[in-house]
Amino acid sequence: MLMTMRTRLTSSVVLATVLLTLACGWAGAQALDPTSQEALASVLRMLQDPVLRTGLMAGNTEAGKADQQIQSLTGGSATLTQEVYELAGQIFEDLVRGSGGDEQVVSQALTRAQADPASFAAMLSPGTLERLRALAVKLSDRPRH
Repeated sequence: MLMTMRTRLTSSVVLATVLLTLACGWAGAQALDPTSQEALASVLRMLQDPVLRTGLMAGNTEAGKADQQIQSLTGGSATLTQEVYELAGQIFEDLVRGSGGDEQVVSQALTRAQADPASFAAMLSPGTLERLRALAVKLSDRPRH
């Protein structure tokens, strides 16, 4: 049971890391001043809105590759794909706010997440962590073809 939960959490953190690495490049420095607040809001809108994401992916091969990985993980389910992107936004917001908007701190957290998913998960709010666990269960329980 513990191994299954760790596997689920690890795969979810890896996915979140891919999405957040992509999102960090779009957001720029995050001092949470009015301009940074707008940058954060812009990233969150893009992660939540499929139309905005599609437009971005058309001109960004890295975004397209990340989306292909997500589509593969979700089996092409539009509902699960949307949940993944919305969770990525929630994780990104937790990291930005928790770091005081310091892009370097966010970047370091993402790097650490690859080696130590548990410490990364500890940085998340309880609501975000619960949502991550629930999505990991949905993804791992999804029938494979």
